Parts: sequence; structure tokens; C-alpha cells
Amino acid sequence: MHLHLLQHSPHHGPARIADWLDSMGHSHTVFHLYAGEAPPDLADCDALIALDGAMNIDDIAAHPWLKRERKLIARALDGNKPLLGIGMGARLIAAELGATVGRGTFAEVGWHEVTLAPESPFDLPEQFTAFMWHGDVFALPDDALPLGGSPVSPVQGFAWDAGRALGLLCHIEVTRAGVTELLDREERPKGSDASPHVQAREAILADTARFDRLAPLLDRLLSQWLRSTPA
Repeated sequence: MHLHLLQHSPHHGPARIADWLDSMGHSHTVFHLYAGEAPPDLADCDALIALDGAMNIDDIAAHPWLKRERKLIARALDGNKPLLGIGMGARLIAAELGATVGRGTFAEVGWHEVTLAPESPFDLPEQFTAFMWHGDVFALPDDALPLGGSPVSPVQGFAWDAGRALGLLCHIEVTRAGVTELLDREERPKGSDASPHVQAREAILADTARFDRLAPLLDRLLSQWLRSTPA
């Protein structure tokens, strides 16, 4: 398969997703929308991934490419190709599905537990630890199934159209090097200063094994997601 990846920020790259695609024999192209690259043609790929980013999904005045990207995501939802959104990418998908997107009660930054929803169509552990980097959240779209939630953000992900479209608020694709760059170069999500659910840099980077444990979880999720294409 050939996948298109939409990158919204220099510090929110594909991370381990790129390594996984290469290891599975899939090819991919990353489109750096923040740097002026135009959103791609959906016909040129077999699946689409929208990555995280720091901007508001409605800030089209500051980021004109958002208008074209939202049209691309709408076309992907109307088609039959797998669509995955992470962070901002998930918020874009949720918004196109008519769900409410806005500021959460508290920002979440660092390592937090996610509990799998009983209705989740994905075979994942009943509880797992994921990396969080968000102030905005989304409601569950109509006709979507929840993947799971944390105590602060009850909807950490959703699956729509039998899992073909997948949105993740949390991050299971990150590496230690990528998170270090994020901490060094990007402002923390809005609301972080007032949130009791924001961890210090030292705590986030202390346990390298946390990053390693994400690899089999990502493999499990992506493998199921790419198998969701209708026959």
C-alpha cells in the first residue's frame, strides 16, 4: 500500500509510524502542509494519515491550507480508503463527522492511562499507558464507536465505518527523541499552566521503556486499521 501523511507542524512528525510502514513493506509520502506544500490528491494513495499539530482546526485565516485539507478529509470519509487522525488530525476528522471539538476541562501532557471501551472494535489491551499532548478534545461522532478514555478525557479515540476511519487523541507513535524535541521547541498545549494533569519534563523522559512499550501497541492498532478496507 502507499500512504499519504499530512504533517501540520515541524515537531509533530510521523515518528514510529514511518518505521512501521517501512518494516511492513508499505511506501509513504509526507506532505509538510505547514511549510507550504499543497494537500495531495486522494486518488494517489491507498490510505491517509493526518498527524498532530499545534494550530486550531478552524484557524483558516492563519493557515489557508486547512480549508483544502478539510475538503480532502471529507472526501476520504465519503470514500472507502482507511483514514487515521492523531491529535489535531483526529479533531479534523471528528469535526467533519459533525462532532463538537473544543477546549477540554484540563490539558493532558505526559503519560496517562487509557481504559479500553467495551464497545471498541479494535483488539487492544484493556488498559495501556499512552503519551498525551493536548488541550482540545472532541466528542464522540454520531455512528462512531469509542476506543477508550482517560479520567480527564473520556473520548480518547473513536472508530467510524467499521474502523475504516480512526481518530486518536492520545499518542502511541512517539519516540523519546521526538518527545524531547517537542518539549524543547514547542509551547505546551493551551491550559497546561492551570492543569494538574501536566507532567514535568523530567517525569516524561525518565523511563525510556515507556516509549519502547508503545511499539507493539502501535503495530497492533495499525495492522487492524489497514485491514479495515472494505472488500
